[in-house]
Amino acid sequence: MTRIAFLWDNFGPMHADRVDAVVRQLDGRATCLGVEERKHSEEYDWVSETRDSFEKITLHDGAGASKIRKLIALIKLSLRYRGTSWFLCNYERPHVAAFAFWLTLTGRRPYIMGCAKFDDLPRKPARELIKKLILLPYKGALGSGIRTREYFRFLGVTPIEGEYNTLSVQRIRDLAGKPAAPEGMPFAERHFTIVARFIPKKNLMLALEAYALYAARTQAPRKLHLCGSGPLDADIKAKVEDLGLTDHVVFRGFVQTDEIARTLGDTLALILPSIEEQFGNVVIEAQAMGVPVIVSEVCGARDLLVRNWQNGFVFEPDNAVGLSRYMALVGEDEALWRELSIGAGQTAEIGDVASFARAVEALVFRGEVSP
Repeated sequence: MTRIAFLWDNFGPMHADRVDAVVRQLDGRATCLGVEERKHSEEYDWVSETRDSFEKITLHDGAGASKIRKLIALIKLSLRYRGTSWFLCNYERPHVAAFAFWLTLTGRRPYIMGCAKFDDLPRKPARELIKKLILLPYKGALGSGIRTREYFRFLGVTPIEGEYNTLSVQRIRDLAGKPAAPEGMPFAERHFTIVARFIPKKNLMLALEAYALYAARTQAPRKLHLCGSGPLDADIKAKVEDLGLTDHVVFRGFVQTDEIARTLGDTLALILPSIEEQFGNVVIEAQAMGVPVIVSEVCGARDLLVRNWQNGFVFEPDNAVGLSRYMALVGEDEALWRELSIGAGQTAEIGDVASFARAVEALVFRGEVSP
């Protein structure tokens, strides 16, 4: 029987969703192995997850393992599980790059998973050439949206399937424990929500400036809930105080997936103002709950998931005035909000893990894909 292994830094809920979906899609034609480098993520405080449908292996309990130790652990695992197709994330890490070459040299088939886009950062020819060389071992790619596929193609990796950035829409709805919009919480009682790490690229300072403009032109401004934490925590709280928004902004701290789902169930619109955002998985979570989204144009999720006036709005990440006016528009026009909400619920299925499972099947079983 075919075996498929998936390597991530840490297994958050969405990663477990994806592997679980692959097991269902392949329905006995393959077994799946989930491999995480460590129990705890360096970026997110989520609880590592697994499911009964697949075996999960943690390479190291802590974060201090050297790259050599990580590579050796992966090679040992590949020797233990021979004949396995590997899907690898974080191709830029030296031990992952070396492991991909090892897999190819020993007759395995590595595939790359990712959501990077050409426009994420300034690109230098020499650096991109090095990337092309690093990606030589890969037999295909699992990407997210139009811009990621174009970037993988530029780097010479084919075939390319999607979608990579996915999660279980049904799990989010179940965790919320309340109806998706436009049902559930009344329009008048909903608030704006931002779910993001408190780091510079999330552009939260501009979002607060936009919210201040919105609040100044609105008689009864809706509250803004900030779900997240990070090194800019003190700066963001100081900004809220300087703008006179202490009575309007609610700091929720880092919240796990279940609380995010419940929060989105009471949300009017999700705001994602990033100046750099490879994708933005919270967009799928919002749409699962029928919540319109207002996202910056750099967000990878906008490629397939966000359509102006259909399920939300897209703005330039330096345009605080534009963001503030979209907030006012959604917050004051209930008929429009309901139309956007219905559109958001319809688009959510694009981000469901079924798309990930079909993409894995297409890559591993190319030429013999089930209906």
